[in-house]
Amino acid sequence: MKRITYVAAALMVLLNASLAPLGASPTPKPAAPVIHPPSVALHSEVVVEVNKKGQVVRVKSTKPSKVRSFNVQTFGNALQMWIRHPNGTAQTGLYRVTYDYNPKTTEVTRHVSLISAGGSWANDEGAATVMIGIAHKQALQMQKAALEAAKKQQEGNAKLPSLNEIRGHSSPSPSPKATLPP
Repeated sequence: MKRITYVAAALMVLLNASLAPLGASPTPKPAAPVIHPPSVALHSEVVVEVNKKGQVVRVKSTKPSKVRSFNVQTFGNALQMWIRHPNGTAQTGLYRVTYDYNPKTTEVTRHVSLISAGGSWANDEGAATVMIGIAHKQALQMQKAALEAAKKQQEGNAKLPSLNEIRGHSSPSPSPKATLPP
């Protein structure tokens, strides 16, 4: 009898030990990913064509850094830039835009310098304007496709047989004599 008691006690200890982690609350996971900035200095150069309004028309060339994500960010930033004089006027030309990342301050500095004035792209639309136009057209196409799909769905639903036709007989209707108790 003592042996059974010892075995039962040992089983209870093992059972409690195995259930303890189940009762413990899980550790919460961070809502947003943790971003670790690079620990080394980065330098990237982008050569852009600028129209007469000061909008970047296209990227002509790049000198990338060691970090791909930094290159993607600087390329995207260069495509969206406006390069103008402090008085608001713009000069068509080829410009060099440099991006320097400082790991001590985790800041990026941007410098713009004119390489050559003039260019055949003076009347071209800016890259950001073109991208917005493309996105707008795509959104309209998606909206049109969604409306057409909804219309087809409604047409398909209209062709469905009634519940009475499926069951083979009509549904019972409530009798007029039914009354509720007081």
